Amino acid sequence: MKVARRRHAMLEAVLSGISDVEALCERFNVSEATVRRDLSALADEGLIVRTYGGAAAIIGKREPELSLAQRQHEQEDVKARLARAALEHVENGDTLLLDGGTTTAELAKLLGQRRDLHIFTNNLAALPVLAALSHSRVTLLGGDLRSASMTTYGVAAQAALERLSVDKLFLSADGVVADLGLCEASAEQAYLKEMMIRRASEVIVMADSTKLGRARQQHWTPLLSHWTLITDDQAPDDVLQTFQRRRAVTLEVVPASPRLVLA
Repeated sequence: MKVARRRHAMLEAVLSGISDVEALCERFNVSEATVRRDLSALADEGLIVRTYGGAAAIIGKREPELSLAQRQHEQEDVKARLARAALEHVENGDTLLLDGGTTTAELAKLLGQRRDLHIFTNNLAALPVLAALSHSRVTLLGGDLRSASMTTYGVAAQAALERLSVDKLFLSADGVVADLGLCEASAEQAYLKEMMIRRASEVIVMADSTKLGRARQQHWTPLLSHWTLITDDQAPDDVLQTFQRRRAVTLEVVPASPRLVLA
């Protein structure tokens, strides 16, 4: 593996939570001296922080936030698979809270397969399909418009949450880190998700594998009680293990769609 490619992969490994030299040696099949040189080079570029025995991500170093249109075309087939898996958690008669995001919007497309739901949401992108539901009730959380994500947030949305409780909450995020929670581009988004979690009996996070271990936004929603993570099977085993080691997390890995075999 070329040096530049290896260092990029090592950066991604550190950002996903693989932080000690020994683990990095095993992952990349290189010597300790090579790992230390690579980590030092990444630290010199300001991409990570060197620690005793390894390295750590720079929490709060932000990535540019993608537009809603860009996110809608990322991992489309994976998001559809995650949505189908999430639907298995929904029963007729449930009261649901649907967070903003393109993955939760995919779930909204499937909710017509259930009856007598009451769906609360701040996800304006999901409204066209939710409006078409004939056997369920939909309540929109009001508030300020966040056009970058087509969601509502702010004091009005928070006040609405204080007056309800739900059976199941479906969340998305810019990143999911096992020991930190969900990362978001704004403090308002992070706090609204925290309030949503407080109002739900069951918390389900839908996140494709590219978001696991991703800590490139500076605002965080902690996940302090039990929650379920639905993700796809492209995540490296060592990243998944950071979630498996946490007793509060139920990990649900969705396999790739089976390919059609032509006779």
